[in-house]
Amino acid sequence: MSPVSLWFSQGQVVLLFFAAFVLLIPGSQAVDSRPHIVFVLADDYGFHDIGYHNSRIRTPVLDRLAAEGVKLENYYVQPSCTPTRSQLMSGRYQIHTGLQHKKIHPDQPSGLPLDSLTIAEVLKRAGYSTHMVGKWHLGYFSPDYLPTSRGFESFYGYLNGAEKYFDHTRDGFLDFYENTTPLRNATGHYSTHLFTQRATEIIYAHEPEKGPLFLYLPYQAVHVPLVVPESYMEQYQDIKDEPRRTYAGMVTCMDEGVGNVTKALKETGLWENTVFIFSTDNGGAFILGSANNYPLRGGKGTLWEGGVHGIGFVHSPLLHPSTRGTINNELIHVSDWFPTLTGLAHGSLAGVKPLDGFDQWDTISRNAPSPRKELLHNIDPLQAPKGSRLYPDTFDTRIRAAIRVGDFKLITGNPGNSLLLMPPEFNLPAISQVGQGQGQGNPLTPVGTGTKPESQAPPTAKNVWLFNVANDPAENYDLSESMPDVVRKLLRRLQDYSSTAVPPLWPKPDPRSNPRKHGGVWGPWKKGERKG
Repeated sequence: MSPVSLWFSQGQVVLLFFAAFVLLIPGSQAVDSRPHIVFVLADDYGFHDIGYHNSRIRTPVLDRLAAEGVKLENYYVQPSCTPTRSQLMSGRYQIHTGLQHKKIHPDQPSGLPLDSLTIAEVLKRAGYSTHMVGKWHLGYFSPDYLPTSRGFESFYGYLNGAEKYFDHTRDGFLDFYENTTPLRNATGHYSTHLFTQRATEIIYAHEPEKGPLFLYLPYQAVHVPLVVPESYMEQYQDIKDEPRRTYAGMVTCMDEGVGNVTKALKETGLWENTVFIFSTDNGGAFILGSANNYPLRGGKGTLWEGGVHGIGFVHSPLLHPSTRGTINNELIHVSDWFPTLTGLAHGSLAGVKPLDGFDQWDTISRNAPSPRKELLHNIDPLQAPKGSRLYPDTFDTRIRAAIRVGDFKLITGNPGNSLLLMPPEFNLPAISQVGQGQGQGNPLTPVGTGTKPESQAPPTAKNVWLFNVANDPAENYDLSESMPDVVRKLLRRLQDYSSTAVPPLWPKPDPRSNPRKHGGVWGPWKKGERKG
């Protein structure tokens, strides 16, 4: 249990002296001194594709913010959209919310369960002004699941994934909202620009005397489809691979957007009391050779490091001076943001279901040891089983799952494409040289050196891999045969977690969701469930 969970474990509303919240200014109103929180989430952003990871892609704003803040280099997310967003919003593993299988499809009556309070609800209850701009992807089949019903005072964005950037449609139907009203007048405007503009408008309109700001900005960028205004591609003419060149322009456009957001925070005087967090939702996608996760193996949708080891950093004047400009290698997970932000807000966890996240503020701001010693990546019983069960008395190795305990990571079942892909524009070391010297394990055969993924994969019968990811982040050396005791230890931990899992929410498509029945717009098709 995290320190914040212990603090609020009795479910009481926390009452603190008002003086702890305010800065008394003679002749003026009392101003809440708790920090403003701005959380920017990129979509399908490759681990390699930020400047400070030696990328050709220019990200001067992100590089500067990270260089002045704390780079989180042992930071983990989930393999795809809905799982990461559900854990960010709830602080709970997806096995505890029923969202452990893939992502929510537009026609599924599914969503983050209503009994899981969101971080927006907790912060709003604590007196924060809460706003969301961008991608939701946590369900909308009933109005109760919309962002404005889950703690956000305002919402400007879309509900699904894979929209078109200029006409804001999914499969030919509109998916663009202001609060609960479809927006039909944004066609022709690039979504990164629209989201940046709305975010800055919220910042300029914020009145600090009415409480601190929580702004959640999950950009559409840099998810497919690959498209960006031509001006952002001009500086990448040396990248001959066209999809990669387009993707590079999309990244730079997003970087510019972050720059405009931080400029607004500075011009309004909010910056000096802001905690700014940047994260990806998962690894880069192997689509058309666009995103790249080098030197990590795998990508979006896989349990390899390239799918779950994410870009992340924190910038804030509230960081201890000794940690500014440093790299943090402590184990941190996306579920940790819920208790961390609650702690920063002096919020209450009354009514919150047991958390899987830990308060990491001391770890980030003062370089204290992480309270997290292990991490469940996922257990997905609905994924097709692979191979034969290795041990009859512990976790079924045919099931797709992964866990990290200390430096060791165990993968079972079918982890997805194990491609290790080099950026096409770089003359980087050959794949066979990555991770050399770790030794004492069976090397994985390199499976691709080109700019597009290949269909090769590990032998179909094999369903257990063990890596020391601290020494072998590229997952080149499988230790499962040489360290069977460690394998069994981690399998027992998987079995422990499996015993706490709720059944997966994976309902059949509902024909009532068809946008043709709702004016050509994706949106709720069932009545609300909440009463009162």
